[in-house]
Amino acid sequence: MAESSTRTVDRALSLLAVICDGDGLTLSASSRAVDLSPSTALRLLRTLETSGFVRRDDGGGYRPGSRLIQLGAQALSNQSLAPHCRPVMEDLVAATGESVYLSVEGHTRTALYLAIVEGTHSVRHASWVGRTVPLEQSAAGQVLEGRTPAPGYVVVERGIESDVTAIAAPIRSAGRVVAALSLVIPSYRVTAADIDRYGPLLAAAADRVSAGLSSPTGP
Repeated sequence: MAESSTRTVDRALSLLAVICDGDGLTLSASSRAVDLSPSTALRLLRTLETSGFVRRDDGGGYRPGSRLIQLGAQALSNQSLAPHCRPVMEDLVAATGESVYLSVEGHTRTALYLAIVEGTHSVRHASWVGRTVPLEQSAAGQVLEGRTPAPGYVVVERGIESDVTAIAAPIRSAGRVVAALSLVIPSYRVTAADIDRYGPLLAAAADRVSAGLSSPTGP
């Protein structure tokens, strides 16, 4: 029984690895890649999908799921991502006076807030570190879903909270969105001119982090 369980785990991990390395692999392609029958691969993939480790895209291909992305991002954060981002986040606070968050995709279609550098205003957004919010209702969530428009940032007014405006930009590694930087601002204090200034600053800051992650000497 122990050998059978070990073999099952080994097969599941092999499938997970090829899906992470691939680009929307189909059932037949992924089963061939690990030399499994389609029926065995389907059984394992269904288990991985239920657990959030893989997901099926609209074309029927398999991709890394939110749970896998969350675990990877949390491990990266614990090792290097949050410390790597902190100087850039501090620069943003110095330039805007507003609170800056680092977030990643959480489980079950949520954005998970990993770190904050608080703003300098006496009235500022309270820390949401450790909290998750729905992807579709937040600027960070839209960025994590890959829905960032051409200017390089997303603006959501009165999304999660009715009196808050959020601006977010993507952090990428190896071409994939792995995290988001966001400014979270009391709506009464932000103007259209502020957004026009803050958005490009945020996008440039996220690009600097992305460049560091892609560098051979990066984290």
